Amino acid sequence: MRNHTIMALAAMAMMASQASAADLPRKAPMAPLPPPPPPYVWTGCYIGGNVGGASAHVDVTNVFTGGSGSGSSEASIAGGGQIGCDYQFYNSWVVGIRNMFDGTDIHRSRNFADPVNGGFGSVETRVKWFDALTGRLGYLVAPNWLIYGQGGAAWTSAEATAFNSLGGQIGSISGNSRTGWTAGAGVEWMFIPHWSLFVEYNYMGFGTRSSSFLGCGLATCGIFSAKANVQDVLVGVNYKF
Repeated sequence: MRNHTIMALAAMAMMASQASAADLPRKAPMAPLPPPPPPYVWTGCYIGGNVGGASAHVDVTNVFTGGSGSGSSEASIAGGGQIGCDYQFYNSWVVGIRNMFDGTDIHRSRNFADPVNGGFGSVETRVKWFDALTGRLGYLVAPNWLIYGQGGAAWTSAEATAFNSLGGQIGSISGNSRTGWTAGAGVEWMFIPHWSLFVEYNYMGFGTRSSSFLGCGLATCGIFSAKANVQDVLVGVNYKF
């Protein structure tokens, strides 16, 4: 009888303990960990815009007499857009192709010396736009920081007009598209996935001679030719899709 009593008391105590434990507040489940930040992916295509400054150096020469007028043009604002595609390989390398078109208004007027004819005139030069199709190769110094170099073909609209000592126009070289080459370097920062900022420098050379004209005036007479180079520093933004 005593054993039955002890067993009954033990069972009642166990039931009371379980009921008490059931009444206790349960521990809240752990919140799920936030997903990892999306990786910075450089493979893909992009479109964007840019703005900066550009300057040109234009030489105009009288091929017949050796008279010349040359010098660096005043700097001008340049701006436009770009489109391109990149491919990331071996984790840290990026190769790509890009086309950039910028409008500008680089111009200057300077005296034109003509030692053969013993006089002088002036020449006015102007660069209206430039276009560059380049390939680039870059290295990721961090997952979202790219340093790169680039090079390829370039085109520009550059014109030159010559005047005699009295200000009369004696001829001009057309502003039709001229083909040259370009090389440059820059750094690009992907500040959030799909969006990046870049800063770059480019040099564009446009050969030793463009078209020419025969011009004669009070102080100058002969066959004229022109050559030009353009330099720019640009800041831009790209959207990668």
